[in-house]
Amino acid sequence: MTRPWLGRDPVTLGAFVGVAVLGGLNAIAAKASVRELDPFWSAGSRFLVAGLLLVVVVLASGRAFPRGASVRGAALYGAVALAGSFGFIYPALREVPAATAMVFIALVPLETFALSIAQGQERFRAQGLVGALVSLTGVLVIVWEQLGAAVSFGSIGLLLIGTLFIAQGAILLKSIPRADPFATNGVAMLACGAILLGVSAIAGETWAIPAQSGTWVAMAYIVVAGSIGLFGLYLFAIRRWTASAVSYTTLLMPLVTLPVAAVLLEEPITLPFLVGAAVALLGIYIGAFMTVRPGRSTVTAAAECLPIDDCPEVASGHRSPGVRAAAGH
Repeated sequence: MTRPWLGRDPVTLGAFVGVAVLGGLNAIAAKASVRELDPFWSAGSRFLVAGLLLVVVVLASGRAFPRGASVRGAALYGAVALAGSFGFIYPALREVPAATAMVFIALVPLETFALSIAQGQERFRAQGLVGALVSLTGVLVIVWEQLGAAVSFGSIGLLLIGTLFIAQGAILLKSIPRADPFATNGVAMLACGAILLGVSAIAGETWAIPAQSGTWVAMAYIVVAGSIGLFGLYLFAIRRWTASAVSYTTLLMPLVTLPVAAVLLEEPITLPFLVGAAVALLGIYIGAFMTVRPGRSTVTAAAECLPIDDCPEVASGHRSPGVRAAAGH
């Protein structure tokens, strides 16, 4: 399959890079927010505000809100892919480094492929198995290194469960009737925010206003730039290039997170982590990106962005399979 070259269009190239940068910074902003705020409160308030802002965008632009099965599907997506995933990821971020979190989130394409096979949505392919085994090797190196750095296996397990919810949410979207992506994301985020705030109340968390300026900056970033801005750039790029090509931002996001987290969060960069991350990303490339597979499930690497293949705004010529980028995480 012939793919267009982004370098011929500097504006689209800028959007592509912007998605990778904004998505890579999401984990850092989330990590910074849970240093001060309780995790469910931090995640719930983030998605509630982002959802309200998306509603404003929808109203201001005259877009149509989903109805009937579409709105129910959007709320279910918010409960599974957003609340289900970040309900595990945010507590894990209190202990797990941001760079580690992004490597795990980059596993979502392979996890989606595996879950879609298990649920009869796709056929088994040897390439997917090879990619999964290579990625698993890299992840095991990272886990071993993190355990040596006193990160508990429980926190790593929470992170892994969270990514599985993202993957399952992508499969769920295949059965949801199409609707405007901004409106659908808005409904999903509002549903997620309500669920996580309910969990926060049950858990007895403190609903505190941030006292530190760094927390305000992190929350403002992840709501505006890391959610709405990221999604807008992704839509811009996807309309001008193939979905499978833009999905390569998933592999770039951890490369953004790593050096920035080392500087801003003072997370150490170790050789075992670098080796494990490189092996994991190689496996993801082999299993999910190296060839275009007809009939692949649309997947998302970051739950803020719905798979654009399922949105009517995308021209049929752009409906290539692949991973939908964006995150969080």
